[in-house]
Amino acid sequence: MDRGPRRRLIAVVVAGLVPWTVVLIGAELTLVFSFGLFNTNPPELLSVYSYFVRFTGVLPQFIESWGSGVLLYAFALASAVAGVVWREDVRLTALALAGAGLSQIPVVLGFNRRLNYVAVPVGSLILLAVVWWYYLPAIRADIAAK
Repeated sequence: MDRGPRRRLIAVVVAGLVPWTVVLIGAELTLVFSFGLFNTNPPELLSVYSYFVRFTGVLPQFIESWGSGVLLYAFALASAVAGVVWREDVRLTALALAGAGLSQIPVVLGFNRRLNYVAVPVGSLILLAVVWWYYLPAIRADIAAK
């Protein structure tokens, strides 16, 4: 299977488009994406920028790791794009993706501590799978070439 820079970029983009955390609150659903939150009641998409700039006074502390994950994901995306148009250090991209995936663990734990909340780290699994499937072979090939 070809795991070149273009395929890695597509995998990184897809990992940013799936919900990172799915939160079920009773009959309501909230999807935490890399670009924002989508609530079903009322249906609303709130961007990351709006969430952290407009609502900074009332944020639960555990949700702040989501912002760190978004920044790490943005770095990984920029690095993957650089791999298509120029050169990519696959170690840095893999580290940023793994960090973005692991940043959702406090979010999931924070939501799951609340009554009637169920949070599932879908994006964490996908981000870590992208690192394992696309980036670990590239890192091994890079090390073997040296």
